[in-house]
Amino acid sequence: MKFRVERDALAEAVAWTAKSLPSRPSVPVLAGVMLRVTDGNLQVSGFDYEVSSQVTVEVHGDADGAALVSGRLLAEITKALPAKPVDIAAVGAHLELVCGSARFTLPTMPVEDYPALPEMPESAGTVDAAAFAAAVAQVAVAAGRDETLPMMTGVRIELSGGNLAMLATDRYRLALREMEWNPDDPEVSINALVPARTLHDTAKALGPLGGQVTMALSQGAAGEGMIGFSGGTRRTTSRLLDGANYPPVRSLFPSSHNAEARVAVSTLIEVVKRVALVAERTTPVLLSFSSDGLVVEAGGTEEARASEAMDATFTGEALTIGFNPQYLIDGLNNLGAQFALLTFVDAFKPAVISPAGEDGEVVSGYRYLIMPIRVSR
Repeated sequence: MKFRVERDALAEAVAWTAKSLPSRPSVPVLAGVMLRVTDGNLQVSGFDYEVSSQVTVEVHGDADGAALVSGRLLAEITKALPAKPVDIAAVGAHLELVCGSARFTLPTMPVEDYPALPEMPESAGTVDAAAFAAAVAQVAVAAGRDETLPMMTGVRIELSGGNLAMLATDRYRLALREMEWNPDDPEVSINALVPARTLHDTAKALGPLGGQVTMALSQGAAGEGMIGFSGGTRRTTSRLLDGANYPPVRSLFPSSHNAEARVAVSTLIEVVKRVALVAERTTPVLLSFSSDGLVVEAGGTEEARASEAMDATFTGEALTIGFNPQYLIDGLNNLGAQFALLTFVDAFKPAVISPAGEDGEVVSGYRYLIMPIRVSR
């Protein structure tokens, strides 16, 4: 194998592929990225039996072939190379990489020991890449991080005709985003639970490429299905989580509310960040709404306290409600709107945050539900 490639194209391809490699692989070859040159195209691949990543890069190929090298090491090296063309050649049990006057020799692993990447499942439809990336970011933030509860670490994708809905929850907050997409089958009705981290990383990588993302699905027994995403020269597959017993979380959204407030998103984020400086990790910030506006306050160790008032348009009976400050900031950061509409049933039931226009009307299919923290005052 011997080829020449542009530094930036190689570094980007290797970085994206290496990102999904396991830090503690069950077998050494799974820590590698496969470099395979065929007919002037370089395929950079990674696979850990759960997630596969592959990107194709145009190269000047002198000899076709394949080599398997440490993914993380190759990613660090290619990122640090000078901005010049890179010459790569497989020589015996080593990979030689030359860029300008920089030269690296890396040990290779046996290509024949590397598992075959799974085939892409059957296409289910397409969705706008940029819109999909933005929607996934809005939802994935609410997914759980506790691996002992694998169901909560996923994003539930619901495909129903031309409507695509995504939900995620860690039991303390819940995000829902609905959007349009282009199904191959107008009568499609499929639910899938996708690992949130994989979905987020994939959408983030495919979004800037523009165009359409193809979504592909194959349903197996519980937890054995597979989902695939492809856009531009990149493709990813991932095993699905077992979502057979996923709770009916949509029912958590209140059907009505007794009070609502409209606030400027950027201002509220800044105020919450400032006030939360005195709060301990488990201490909530208190939001007190009234016809006069909003007061945000928090207390911490050794009687440290903070409060700040800001403008808010509020209708309903005055109330004070406590939230985890980071969960509140996460929801506000992902609204994608200048104003937020917060709706409340009372101080002890979940509140819902939605993006709003200047007239106070909800402007997109995104809702972020956040559980309050009971506070004795």
